[in-house]
Amino acid sequence: MLILIEGIVVCFILLMVCVLVLKDGPEKCAVFHEEDVKKRVVELGYITEKELKKRYALSGIGLFVPMVVLVPVMVYHINGASNFWSAFWQMTAIFMIGNIFDRLFIDEFWVGHTKAWFIPGTEDLMPYIPVKVKIKKWVGNLIMFPLLSALIAGAVTLFAK
Repeated sequence: MLILIEGIVVCFILLMVCVLVLKDGPEKCAVFHEEDVKKRVVELGYITEKELKKRYALSGIGLFVPMVVLVPVMVYHINGASNFWSAFWQMTAIFMIGNIFDRLFIDEFWVGHTKAWFIPGTEDLMPYIPVKVKIKKWVGNLIMFPLLSALIAGAVTLFAK
């Protein structure tokens, strides 16, 4: 039950980062889209290349710092993980809960089926998340999150001795 709650915390952080980026308009969310959308948004003058890079960095910090700091803190200090395998499976489960939320709610529903993320002048580039990209995200995260969990659990196990 605790891991589910912690996974929901990760989902909330992901949602808040998206909401904060989206509050300035969907064209400012191009950081989350494919290169063709980013290029078009810059061409249309909605955002500069410099601002796009800044938003990319800030959203990356907002998304990945909690992943590599908060999740291990929850697993080791709240859940009491004391060995590699315990920490590994708990972090992987928490990351996967966030991944499922990201793929199904954010990508599929919010971006794919609402107008909240629609950017005028990019109609020909829709859907913003093509099937090929969705598959890459699923496969990538199914590999990346267990690897990240193993790296963190391995490092903590190695340096805690």
